[in-house]
Amino acid sequence: MDVCFISNVIYPFVTGGAEKRIHEIGTRLADEGHDITIYGRHFWDGPAETTHEGMTLRAVAPEAELYEDDRRSITEAIDFAARALPPLRRRLSNDEHDLAIASVFPYFPVLSTKLASLGTSTPVVTTWHEVWGDYWEEYLGPLAPGGKLVEQLTARTPQHPIAVSGITADNLAAIGPSREHIEVVPNGLDTEQVQTAPRPDTGYEIVFAGRLIEHKNVDILLEAFDAVADRHEVTLGIIGDGPERDRLDTKRESLTHADRVSMLGFLEEYEDVLGHMRAADIFASPSTREGFGITFVEAMAADCTVIAADHPDSAADEVIDGAGFLVEPTVDSLTETLDAVLGGKRPSEDPVERAQQYDWDAVADQAETVYQRAIDGSW
Repeated sequence: MDVCFISNVIYPFVTGGAEKRIHEIGTRLADEGHDITIYGRHFWDGPAETTHEGMTLRAVAPEAELYEDDRRSITEAIDFAARALPPLRRRLSNDEHDLAIASVFPYFPVLSTKLASLGTSTPVVTTWHEVWGDYWEEYLGPLAPGGKLVEQLTARTPQHPIAVSGITADNLAAIGPSREHIEVVPNGLDTEQVQTAPRPDTGYEIVFAGRLIEHKNVDILLEAFDAVADRHEVTLGIIGDGPERDRLDTKRESLTHADRVSMLGFLEEYEDVLGHMRAADIFASPSTREGFGITFVEAMAADCTVIAADHPDSAADEVIDGAGFLVEPTVDSLTETLDAVLGGKRPSEDPVERAQQYDWDAVADQAETVYQRAIDGSW
């Protein structure tokens, strides 16, 4: 196969879940002998076209700021989509690639990739990590109708859609393609990397890792921890940063057991996050919005007992299954389960075995099969 990915950011020059997925799948396909090209912004040093870990990186736009006031820049997304269209159109018209795979967020690159493929035999595959729907109200406020419109337009664009979870596939089917037309290929991780990450000098019995935003419900975790800390000698480490940081700092200071809670901020080294998971007994995240929830898998691979929220907007239930615990996203429910786990309760399934199902080798094999079906026309 000759496959091209279209993503404004490329791992490891910019780090994030969507770009890491492309990197992990792409490098494994390259190792299998497939030709892999990534079209993106020029975030790396050196020439606009280069080779990295067996893949061709092709810059079609210069480096640019991705965020404006903690939100992804709309102008950046439109600019990248516009710049990517001519070179992509030229190469697809010359049948240079068998398959074009566009990262969905921030939407506009999907539209330009589809335009570039018109009149060619190159199928377009998309990868949906989330469907935002009503979350646009929280994210954009008065501009939410525009966000919803672009998301729905993208969903209804002819494509071969991949969702990272069943819940994301269901949400996508509600605004676009039929459910039976959507393939599910989950996100993954390198389980060996997790299990060999160095433990920190100072660890915590309970950890959270994620962006500090409202739907992560870290305030619920802080209150639940304060309650169980009356009965257990435990500590809590909060890994991450975001717009809720100042409010959560104030919340922490008001706790009875504030001295046992550490706000660790953003950790630049991924292995440092994994090390904290290895050192912990419990990974707790009462987040109500998870299109997949890779931190759950990382924590399971680190042999943590995972406690996650049971919510219709979260894929936690299908990701952890019986290898962790689901709670209502309330202080009382989380407190009760934390108390039980600290008292010795364990999940019915082995977390490490569950995590192994999401190893990148297994995920790349699934992706390769689905990509070939798109090329063969059997999707």
